[in-house]
Amino acid sequence: MIAKTQFAELAQPLPLDCGRELREVRIAYESYGSEDAPVILICHALTGDAHAAGDGSGEVGAGEIGGAGVGWWDAMIGAGRAFDTNRYRVICTNLLGGCRGTTGPSTREPQTRRPYGSHFPELTVADLVRAQRLFLKRLQISSLRTVAGASLGGMQALQFALDYPEFVESAIAIASTAALGAQGVALNAVARQAIRDDPDWQGGDYYESGLTPVRGLGLARRIGHVTYLSSHALAGKSRDGRLGVEQYLDAQSERFVKRFDANSYLLFSTALTRFELSDEQLRHITQPVLLVSFSSDWIYPPSDSEHLAAQLPKYLKN
Repeated sequence: MIAKTQFAELAQPLPLDCGRELREVRIAYESYGSEDAPVILICHALTGDAHAAGDGSGEVGAGEIGGAGVGWWDAMIGAGRAFDTNRYRVICTNLLGGCRGTTGPSTREPQTRRPYGSHFPELTVADLVRAQRLFLKRLQISSLRTVAGASLGGMQALQFALDYPEFVESAIAIASTAALGAQGVALNAVARQAIRDDPDWQGGDYYESGLTPVRGLGLARRIGHVTYLSSHALAGKSRDGRLGVEQYLDAQSERFVKRFDANSYLLFSTALTRFELSDEQLRHITQPVLLVSFSSDWIYPPSDSEHLAAQLPKYLKN
C-alpha cells in the first residue's frame, strides 16, 4: 500500500480552551481504503504523525517496523488487518501543534509571517479533538464507525466519544487512562525540562537562529523511550548484552531529532499530562468502548483500564 500525505485547510477559525483562536489552520492527513466506506479515525500518540500505514516518502518514520518510510501502525492498518481497508476508510491526521505538515509552532503566523515559536498557544486534548472534528467536517464525513489510539491517542478517543456522542459510534483506547499517574507526570516533567534546559531552545524561538535544541530533545526521547518499554522489552532491544541498550537509546535519539520538533514535543507532553476525565464525565460516554492494556506497562498499567471499565457504561476489556 502506497501512502500519500494530503492537506486540508479548516474552513473556519479554531477556538481553543485557552481562549485564543487559530486562523488558517492546515491539517496533514493520510487516508487508506475506499472513500465510500465507513470511516475509522486513528489518533497518534505523543511522537507520531499522519503516516500511520503503507510506504511513504522514505523519510525517517515514527515507528520501528520495516524501513524508514513504513507507517508507524502499518501492522494494524491494511487489507485483512485489524483496521481492514477492504471494509473501512481509515484516516489518520497529524495533530494540531505538530511538525509534520499540520499547523504548529514551526508554522509561519498569518499576521507576522514568522514562525509562531513561543507564541503558539497551549493546547488541551479537547483542542486536538476539536481540530480533528472540524477537519472531518471539511471532508464532509458525517460519522465515525470508531476512533482509536494508544496512549495520547487513546485519550483523544475517549475525549472524542465524550464531546461528540452523535458523531462517534464507538471508541478504542489502548494503553490509556482517564488521568496520568504521578510517576508518568514526573517523568514527563523531567523530559520537558531537558528541552527547556538546552541553551539552543532559546525560549522556544529558535527557528530562524540556525540552532535547534537537539541535545535536549534527544534526552527527552531517551527518557520517554524508557517509559514506553517494559524491562523485558528494553532488554530485547539490545544486541550486545545489557549494556548495549545504551546504543539502542542513542540510535532512537538520533532518529527522533531528525523528524520531530522540540516545541511540538512540549505541547503534546503538556496536553497529555494535564488530561483528566472525571468519573462523571466517563459515565457520560455511552458508546461501546474497547479497552486494551498490557500487564508489563508501568506508565499505563491495567489498573488504569480497570478504573475506566468501572465507570464506562459500555466497554469491552482485553
